[in-house]
Amino acid sequence: MKLPQLEKKPEIKSCHNTTWTDDYSWIHQPNILEVLKDSSKLLPEVRKYLEDENDFFSDQMKDTQDIQKKLFDEIKARIKLDDESLPYKDKNYEYWTKTTAKGNYSIKLRRKIGEEKVEEIWNGDKEKEKLKTEYFGLGDLEVSFNDEYLGYSLDLRGSEYYTIYIRNIKSGNLVTEKIEETSGSIEFSLDDKYIFYSKLDEHHRPRTIYRHEIGTATKDDLLIFEEKSEAFTVGIGLSSDEKYFMITSSDHNTSEQYYFNVDENNPKPKLIQKRERGIIYSVNSWDNYFYKHTNENAEDFKIDRCANLVKPKWETFVAAKDEVLIGGLVFLSNWIIRSETSNALGKIILRDPKTDKEEEIIFCDEKVIVPSISLLQKDKNTDNVYLSYSSPKTPGRTFLYNLKSKEKKLVKEQEIPSGHNSNDYVVERIECPSHDGRMVPITITRHKDTILDGSSNLLLYGYGSYGNSMSPGFSSTRLSLINRNIIWVTAHIRGGMERGMKWWKEGKLLNKKNTFEDYIAVAKFLIEKKYTSKGKIIGMGGSAGGLLMGAVVNAAPELFLGLIMAVPFVDSLTTNLDHSLPLTVGEFDEFGNAKDNKDHFDYIYSYAPYNNIKKMDYPNILITTSLSDNRVLFDEPAKFTAKLREYKTDNNLLLLKTEMNAGHGGKSGRDGAIEEIALDYSFALKIAEKI
Repeated sequence: MKLPQLEKKPEIKSCHNTTWTDDYSWIHQPNILEVLKDSSKLLPEVRKYLEDENDFFSDQMKDTQDIQKKLFDEIKARIKLDDESLPYKDKNYEYWTKTTAKGNYSIKLRRKIGEEKVEEIWNGDKEKEKLKTEYFGLGDLEVSFNDEYLGYSLDLRGSEYYTIYIRNIKSGNLVTEKIEETSGSIEFSLDDKYIFYSKLDEHHRPRTIYRHEIGTATKDDLLIFEEKSEAFTVGIGLSSDEKYFMITSSDHNTSEQYYFNVDENNPKPKLIQKRERGIIYSVNSWDNYFYKHTNENAEDFKIDRCANLVKPKWETFVAAKDEVLIGGLVFLSNWIIRSETSNALGKIILRDPKTDKEEEIIFCDEKVIVPSISLLQKDKNTDNVYLSYSSPKTPGRTFLYNLKSKEKKLVKEQEIPSGHNSNDYVVERIECPSHDGRMVPITITRHKDTILDGSSNLLLYGYGSYGNSMSPGFSSTRLSLINRNIIWVTAHIRGGMERGMKWWKEGKLLNKKNTFEDYIAVAKFLIEKKYTSKGKIIGMGGSAGGLLMGAVVNAAPELFLGLIMAVPFVDSLTTNLDHSLPLTVGEFDEFGNAKDNKDHFDYIYSYAPYNNIKKMDYPNILITTSLSDNRVLFDEPAKFTAKLREYKTDNNLLLLKTEMNAGHGGKSGRDGAIEEIALDYSFALKIAEKI
């Protein structure tokens, strides 16, 4: 089949006395945000190119149809399709969710406390069927405090423009006008007369908070707060003691918070602490104290508290620790629970407020786990909580745990219907030195029978941006590769916060290349230690992890058998220079501002994947994207693919698959998500010659 070709229409670009040619810039339409909402506005020749690439993909992958089906069935067989969550006890009702074998979306159920009758208040499959839509994205699902209203927000394209609806639960009728072009989050007032929501601006940024009176026209909605900076976005939430609404305005690096009383008729948000670049803080209220979680004079965060916010006298409540990330607080009447992360591993810490004594809650004998804690009821006067953990080899387990007696009872275990034996798998946590001597944590999961003589294929997953840490939790899907003797490795590279804020700072802005160097160092270390060999590694990353893939393959293509790049941020220079795009200005403190800063420009230009494609051999590459994605526009992977087709000197696979009805998260629904995983894995098995 003929290789797809995108027409060249060279554009000479210039910035900071540097000039370059972009042959494919023409595919980025000035009205791109309108295209995300209405795909009929896509240029016909661009649509044809994407369809040609999809046809080419189908042709090249036709020999994987059987293995895709097998993988789909395998992955689905590991999911308990008829499943229910543990209940959460509100004031008058118990609420929980369930899934069914036939359905693709969750069902929300409730039962009045003390009664047997179960009430279905939400059914995603029925809602999707009513709307006759291919894509169905649920943003938020909230029940009012009086238990009468259900608030929900829907995105029917994948472009993350959410419409809010409020319905009466008993009648099923809508009780107010729909509210369009919101971020999706819904916050009811305590008297249930109003909802608070954030509105998207013309650049798809939530920068305003409105109050909507239920039953009235949206044109009368009251503007509560407006953020003037285009780099900051806003959200609203309720304090733990339900005395205050908190408005948070932030970018990735700086935050500012306002508060107002829940019973204010005409809310006037009051500033807590003026923003200061690089200072992140969030304030909560509980038991006559305000608690501030902040990195001010505490790189890896600390928690301060004070008695009032008018003239606050902050005192240290939880002190900072070097390279130990201090998490937020969960409050009960007699306990305070918090989290810590160090060396890419989490801990849960219990504190007795009467004595201020702290202790770690020990979950199990395994060392590499993801621990978590959740409340089982709204009433905080309890010693009981849900305690959960999973590990790369152990499915999720949840215990009813008594904080006082330390007694625990297993109340839910993630079932693997097709069978699972944790003893068949080996989990290792090791470290390797990067180019500058910094030690990078590595989590390895492999089948016990996989041979470690360098002959095995290995999937190396990485992300490394925005301070997002990669947790070593259980994934039933990965077993489809691990059981076929492909070792799964997660590289906890800089740009995440696995080793605190310093780990993030050392992987962003003018340190961004450390992210790429760490990943390459991990790959070489795994080769040296005989986990795999050069040319047997399959790299995998999505979004900013796709930026990682693009940068490392340009730098060290010989290490890889192939790459799987999902919605990849590969035209990062062009996006950074365009301040009208949804995410650009909010990410100046993550990637820099190339337009206004020559040092930032030169640095991004030196690693941006699209700009650094070379005439050389590249490994096999699968690129997936979505037409309605507003975070990483489809034109980035499309341009990258077109240019790579022109430059690469090999005969390896280069495939671009575009979902024409989806967004940044891919297809909607359980089956849709499994199909995408099966597709990625079938590509991995194809290039590893394991079909």
